[in-house]
Amino acid sequence: MRLPALVVSAAMLAAATAASADPIADRKADMKERAGLLRVLAPIAQGKADFDAAVVLDALEKLDANAKATDVAVMWAEGTDKGDTKSSPRIWEDMAGFKALADKYEADVAAALAANPQDLATFQNVFGAVAANCGACHQKYRL
Repeated sequence: MRLPALVVSAAMLAAATAASADPIADRKADMKERAGLLRVLAPIAQGKADFDAAVVLDALEKLDANAKATDVAVMWAEGTDKGDTKSSPRIWEDMAGFKALADKYEADVAAALAANPQDLATFQNVFGAVAANCGACHQKYRL
């Protein structure tokens, strides 16, 4: 009985390791997901798309899950500054500052979701901080 459990555990470990074996690919996928969600939310915040509370909350929930799943220490580990990446060397020179911005982004996304925006004005008030985080991080830490 122990052998099948051991085989299953080993297979799960191998799959988890394979999924996170390439931090550059993982962070690209993470940022691509964020960008897609922001392409849903930004036009609504700008008044270019109709406000729909269900759409906004769904996108905010996904953005919140994405932010919480982003592990700066793993995705931007030492040595992952080389290769096909747009991450600036400043990240590794100022990891504490980069981590602080990532933490602020995560907190602002969580606050936007917790606000449960049911109208455009409320959404715009909470979404501004989320969007500002993206710009601040890209200006300082993206090539």
